Amino acid sequence: MYNFFINDNQIENEKVKIIGQDAKHISNVLRMKKGEEIYICNIDSKERYLAKIDDINKDYVMVICIQKLESIEPNIKITLFQGITKADKMEYIIQKSVELGVYNIIPVDMKFCIGKIKDEDKKITRWQAISESAAKQSKRGIIPKIEMPKRLSEVCKIISEYDLAIVAYEDEDKTTIKKILNSNKNIKSVAVIVGPEGGISSDEINMLIESGSKAASLGKQILRTETAPIAMISMIMYEYEM
Repeated sequence: MYNFFINDNQIENEKVKIIGQDAKHISNVLRMKKGEEIYICNIDSKERYLAKIDDINKDYVMVICIQKLESIEPNIKITLFQGITKADKMEYIIQKSVELGVYNIIPVDMKFCIGKIKDEDKKITRWQAISESAAKQSKRGIIPKIEMPKRLSEVCKIISEYDLAIVAYEDEDKTTIKKILNSNKNIKSVAVIVGPEGGISSDEINMLIESGSKAASLGKQILRTETAPIAMISMIMYEYEM
């Protein structure tokens, strides 16, 4: 069943008006008919409903909510701090991280970043669209937000806001992510920090550790920057959600 997002201002009495590209997608691409059912998620209230199509025209699709559904969002909120990569890798990371349940993503400008952002507003808009598409496909209850890029020094200032912060570090040979997760229970928020293609410098890892992050090995193999966040998010979800 297809999943669509709405805002409070799209609610009219007991009906919901789906507009814009979503309305066109329902009518022109999916060719859905009156009486067919969809999921709708209210971005403002975080509520999720089973809805039935009541009317379709060229400007909008009107649906009626027939059942309020339980939230399928993870209890734990994972923020991915991702070292900026080349465009195709960054898009892949966003797509898969959203599918796995990440709460939001913050691109980070780091010493060994190969990828550069020339027009931040345009790039964030594109990345946010990728997040929305992945959220629809995986039937998320929210659209994870892609934040504006930060410098690592800015990241270090907000690490303390999380119950746990884990940075993937290839030179860590004693502490595994498994040990960190096993020794940290009742966690509600996690910061996952991954370096770019060039890795994390020794100065950067020291800054992160001094700020409260825990350096972790992800195993004997060295993972690519686009593989590491997927592995870490999967491990965290398994430990705290399954």
